[in-house]
This record gives sequence, structure tokens and C-alpha cells, in this order.
Amino acid sequence: MRVVLFGATGFIGRALLPALAPEHEVVAVSRSPQPPQKGVTWVVADVTDTPAVRRALEGADVVYYLVHSLGSPDFEERDVAGAQTTASEAETAGVRQIVYLGGLGEEGEELSPHLRSRLETGRALASGAVPLTTLRAAVVVGKGSAAFETIVALVDRLPVMVAPRWVSTPTQPIALADAVQYLAAVAGREETIGESYDLGGPEVMTYRQMIERVAGIRGKQRVIIEVPVLTPFLSSLWLHLVTPVGASVARPLIEGLRNPTVAEDTRIRDLVPFPLTPFDRAAREALGMLGR
Repeated sequence: MRVVLFGATGFIGRALLPALAPEHEVVAVSRSPQPPQKGVTWVVADVTDTPAVRRALEGADVVYYLVHSLGSPDFEERDVAGAQTTASEAETAGVRQIVYLGGLGEEGEELSPHLRSRLETGRALASGAVPLTTLRAAVVVGKGSAAFETIVALVDRLPVMVAPRWVSTPTQPIALADAVQYLAAVAGREETIGESYDLGGPEVMTYRQMIERVAGIRGKQRVIIEVPVLTPFLSSLWLHLVTPVGASVARPLIEGLRNPTVAEDTRIRDLVPFPLTPFDRAAREALGMLGR
């Protein structure tokens, strides 16, 4: 099949490319030129540029949409606009399936702007005639993950953390390799077309537990004091001071942490069975500490 991957230079996209290339004719889309890569054809396009998207989708059977504009002040509007353009042009090109990686989190008024944007982007992708396969994940544990690297930076830089209530929110992190395996497995698979699946690792934990587990892997002891007065806005500014993540990225991420993100639908495990990676192993791999 001819598979087009939008967001190919992102955290997930870079890891997905080598999983797709052996089985498919892969077209990787980026906003800037990229060095040659075996088994991959690179195309320069922005998802809001209709003619460029149309050219990228010529002859496509399956389209992966892994684009997000987190960090831009208008990220919600940009993401929906890009998704609408892609859905429209995919329909024109005769694409058979769009695959989208969204975020876990129940729908409702309390949904954070970041998670709401992920939901609205999915709706925009499903607005055309091309059926959408949605995979929804919480924290993806891997090198380059903004959420995971924020946790690592907090562990490394703060012996005592005065943390907001979100540290007790339950989540279900998944290893990057496991998320990639699920994503690659649904390409062109008839029973997944038009379906939505939740992705999660083998453990449900709180963000506090993730911080403590990473600290243990790092050989550090950390004290976490929960307080009720650290608002999401102050939390994002706090993270801006102590982590490599800028406030424009940190704030929507932190606002999303107040929403539980646990996989309720486990059908994907029966459809694509394999042993899930435990959190500690995924964290060690992301930190380059396997075998230590």
C-alpha cells in the first residue's frame, strides 16, 4: 500500500517510519526538507496548504495524521484547519483510511483545551467520506515525549516538589514501541476502519507515582508535597522555570493532567496481541539506561 504520514518528523512519526517502511510504500510529509531515508520518500508540505496536501496524497491508500501545533497560541484552530484540509483532500484522492493518534480523556465541559483540541481534530478528520481509525493514548513514554521529559526534568532538578493536585490524577502511560506497534498494525486492516481504540500500558498509576518511579530509576529520593492552590497557569510557569519545556507547551499539557486518562476500551489488545512493556522498562529505555 501507499502510506502517507503527516507529522513524520515528530516524536511519534520518527518512530513509526521504520515500522511502516518494510511493508509499505511510505511518503513522509514534513514542513521542511529532510535528509534521504531508506524506504521513505520525503515530501515538503504544510497541512493547511491545500495544493501541497493534494500533491502529497496522490495515489495514497492510507493516511496517518500525527500533526499537532502545541506551542502555538492558536493551536486549537490550526489543528482543526489542518485536519479539515487533510480530510477533504483525502476524499478527493480516493484514500481508503485515515489513522489518527488522539488523546485519552472523557468528553465533557471539564476537558482541557489540549485534550479538547485532540477530540475536535479527530472530528474534523472524520468529517469527510474517508473512514477514520482513531487510536487514543495518554502519556507515551519515550525519548522526545514532552510529558515524559518534563517528569524527568522535575526529578533531576527538584529535590522537594510543591506540586498541584494533578499529581494524584490517574493515567495509563504506554511505551513508545508499543504505541508504534499498534499504529502500524491498523494500516489497511479492514476490521479497524472506522473504529476507535484506547491505548494503554500494563499499569494504571498517578503522575506522582510516575515521578517516584523515575526518581528510583535515577537513584534519587524526592519529596512531593501536594497543595491545592497551584493553579494550572501557575503550574505551567513553574514548569517553565525548572524544565526544558516552554510555557506555551507546558500550560496546555498541565491543564490536561487534571483529566483522568485511563484506557476503558481494551479491544485493541485482542486485535493486536503482544506483551505490553512495563513502565520501568519503557522509562529505562527512554533514558538510555536499559541493562543498568
